[in-house]
Amino acid sequence: MHKKIKILALAVVLLGGVAATTINNNDKMFEIAKNIEIFAKLYQELNTFYVDEIDPSAFMKIGIDAMVNSLDPYTNYLSESQIEGYRLISEGRYNGIGAESAQISGVLTIMELYQDQPADKAGLKVGDQIMAVDGKDARGKNIDAVEEILRGFPGTEVDLLIHRPGESGNRTVTLVREEIKMKNVPHYSMIDDQIGYIALTTFTREAGANVADALRDLQAQQPDMKGVVLDLRGNGGGLLTEAVNVTNVFIPRNKVVASTRGKIQEWDRDFNTLNEPVDEEIPLVVLINNRSASASEIVSGAIQDYDRGVLLGQRSYGKGLVQNHRDLGYNAKVKLTTAKYYIPSGRCIQAVEYENGEPVDIAEEKRVAFKTLNSSRVVYDGGGVKPDVVIDKDGSSNLLKTLDRSHTVFDYVTKYCQNKGSVAPVESLRFSEFNDFLQYVSDRNFDYNSSTEDLLEKLEEAAAEDGYRISAEVESLRANIAATKRAELMQYEASIVDMIEKQIAGRYYYQKGKVQIGLRNDPEVQEAIDVLKDQGRYRNVLAGR
Repeated sequence: MHKKIKILALAVVLLGGVAATTINNNDKMFEIAKNIEIFAKLYQELNTFYVDEIDPSAFMKIGIDAMVNSLDPYTNYLSESQIEGYRLISEGRYNGIGAESAQISGVLTIMELYQDQPADKAGLKVGDQIMAVDGKDARGKNIDAVEEILRGFPGTEVDLLIHRPGESGNRTVTLVREEIKMKNVPHYSMIDDQIGYIALTTFTREAGANVADALRDLQAQQPDMKGVVLDLRGNGGGLLTEAVNVTNVFIPRNKVVASTRGKIQEWDRDFNTLNEPVDEEIPLVVLINNRSASASEIVSGAIQDYDRGVLLGQRSYGKGLVQNHRDLGYNAKVKLTTAKYYIPSGRCIQAVEYENGEPVDIAEEKRVAFKTLNSSRVVYDGGGVKPDVVIDKDGSSNLLKTLDRSHTVFDYVTKYCQNKGSVAPVESLRFSEFNDFLQYVSDRNFDYNSSTEDLLEKLEEAAAEDGYRISAEVESLRANIAATKRAELMQYEASIVDMIEKQIAGRYYYQKGKVQIGLRNDPEVQEAIDVLKDQGRYRNVLAGR
């Protein structure tokens, strides 16, 4: 009897749970339907009766962007005009002119050219400003709208009105669009007679095959190669399958590289290596920094979790979220976060705190500890992959970040290269005119507000409100700050010269030239060589000693 009562009670609880779930689901569906109806009615009323004319597509995109921006930085709406950019990210190819551009002071400016692609073949240069496209003024226009026009079917023509800094007039250039294919391994070489180097800049299609081919070629060049450096610095990621393939170059077959876990359990997957590795024994150093993200973090994290190689550099970005693209109709898509990915030790590297849309580093005591699979070294989740050997090469300098963000070095190199048809080969390229750069920065009134200056402005405002006269003292402090700024520029001379030399090399020797300059100047690469040549130190790092 008691048994029947228990069974009956359990049935009531279960049925009640199902009923509650059904009610909750019905309530949620009603709320969704109600709010969609309200949204549609509001959209209709505004488009019909608002005093000024509204562009329906642009207006709707504002609303959609606001919705997805409230979720996480990686959930985005992709309009029809942005689909070509999606192809570039996922496949490493797109139809267009073969140039990267950015808006500087309201003008679309060519930032990088791809060798032997339409823009390069037409004689365009890095620093050229695109004033009009097919007769339509491009100044002040949304960069996506301009690039939508630049991209088109292969074989079609596009006319550009170009202003080249240093010239008085403009020039018209006609380009024929092509399908642009970008190299994901722009350079590999022997650094010296013992150590090889492979740069991987993006995880587009065939990234794994290209890294594997580069390693085989290096081993053919130097059969007794003692180690290899895989450079993932600045690599923002790409295809998850290619992260598995790149890891598989160094990790045996049928090993888990990453797992995805999300709301739809049927979508959860383990991603295992499928092939025999090229070399699972050769000593390996992987270079990462705070711009190594997503697929870069899967590779570096898996290498660390299997104790397969030494990580060197700065903590990676901290993107452990999986995005999928869902069709919305009318050739539009939504890129939305559907899962988190986990690397072999079980940790998730997704950042847990953000500030102004950027991950914030948190103390290790706030992170969860895990252990590597072979030597049981302690590793942590909660935001990025921490290198085994940490080297902060001026990474915390606000001055260097501002020089980069403000395009000060870029604009200086544009001026520097104006009348130079050629420069020395990369091997002997040296920039020795730092005083000229300092004068350029001074003439430009380089806008570098330190935290001290921000506080000084607030002090001056507060003093004025309270009736205190401290203008003379403030001006004296500002003069001291100006002198300190010049001293700080001098302090970072080596790093600034490195930035300038990379920019110069990129203008004449393309992406490969930038990588080669980095190899020559880079203390992180030199530290990687030292680790690989000191096998005692290498083994101690992997053993956690």
